Amino acid sequence: MAVEEIKSYLAAVDFPCDVNNLPTSAYLVGGSVRDALLQRYKIPVDLDFVLPEKAIATAQKMAKLYQAGFVILDREREIARVVFPQGTLDLALQEGGSLETDLQRRDFTINAIAYNIQSQQLVDPLGGLADLKQGILRMVSAANLEEDPLRLLRAFRQAAQLNFTIEDQTRKAISDRAFLLKTIAAERVQAELNYIFAAPQSNKWLVEAIECGLLQFWLPHINQEKIEQLEAVEDALEFCLNSGLKLANLSILAKLATLVASEPTLAETELTQLKYSRAQIKAVTKTVKHLPQLQAMNNMMSLRSQYFWFLEVKDVFPLLIVRAIATGVAEDIFNPLIERYLDPTDQVAHPQPLVTGHDLIHKLNLKPSPVIGTLLTEIQIAQIESKISTPQQAIDFAVFILESR
Repeated sequence: MAVEEIKSYLAAVDFPCDVNNLPTSAYLVGGSVRDALLQRYKIPVDLDFVLPEKAIATAQKMAKLYQAGFVILDREREIARVVFPQGTLDLALQEGGSLETDLQRRDFTINAIAYNIQSQQLVDPLGGLADLKQGILRMVSAANLEEDPLRLLRAFRQAAQLNFTIEDQTRKAISDRAFLLKTIAAERVQAELNYIFAAPQSNKWLVEAIECGLLQFWLPHINQEKIEQLEAVEDALEFCLNSGLKLANLSILAKLATLVASEPTLAETELTQLKYSRAQIKAVTKTVKHLPQLQAMNNMMSLRSQYFWFLEVKDVFPLLIVRAIATGVAEDIFNPLIERYLDPTDQVAHPQPLVTGHDLIHKLNLKPSPVIGTLLTEIQIAQIESKISTPQQAIDFAVFILESR
């Protein structure tokens, strides 16, 4: 039955090369076999093979045959990639003297299954197929976890993505070795965290990873209050998305903004250490900075205050509202702000100036100076307060301000 599942999977995926052109000694391995057995289709498609010899040369031959891209990923370990628009074909030299030895060095039993396409032989020396059927994530060995401590966090990522259960001894081994995660490059840790943040079961597995001590080094200010807020963040995300509030990577940023320190400078330090991009760091720290203002509000801000507030936070508004809702800010505070943000004609959230600085300089015979900026700001506020509505009224208002000084 398992062989039939793999055959049907390979027949269904849109892959632009015939893997039967690989040597008969090539075996499909790792996540490729796991996903095939689970009928878990991903785009782009990634297929991983191990060969007993000439992995790079074989990859180069396949790339030439199909006029595809070719990249050597690790010359010493002999790993290469053939790149197609629809996905990638990775070929690696098997580790150790046999296929079984290679499988024994992998992370979890469900990733230690191999399949030979030509002979249709399934190789499962560690009982991965049984664990796959039962939905269990089980380590191959504690030593393998220590060899690459990122596997400690990857266990929770895979459990989240597959909705599997981590076997008890594996969980204990992970918890006992949590301190090793601080030795891993920040970029790799960040990538695994982002996978967990984006997974359907993310909150459950984030909490369990925290309880095992895996995030203590990277996000040291996590406390019980932040953990409890994660569920509220999920509900807030759903509300905001249904309301039309959108922002790239909103789910990831919202969970990061929940788990980082509540002081902007400390939050920035944590995110910088994890190698997040400047834009992501700015979005989260700005949210951390401005959230207390919303939390402290009992009444809606004046139009003038709303104008300046939107100037500060409009680029992170959806993220800030997710956090505001998750922390219990009242609806009568955030709903009017959402209405303004979603209305492109709203002059408070999306001001459309009646005049420009050039207009003021030309019509009032002014010299370029900070005064121009001050006039433009006061004109904009007068416009949103419905005191003026035409360019000429804006010029007259500027004259009034100048004469009043």
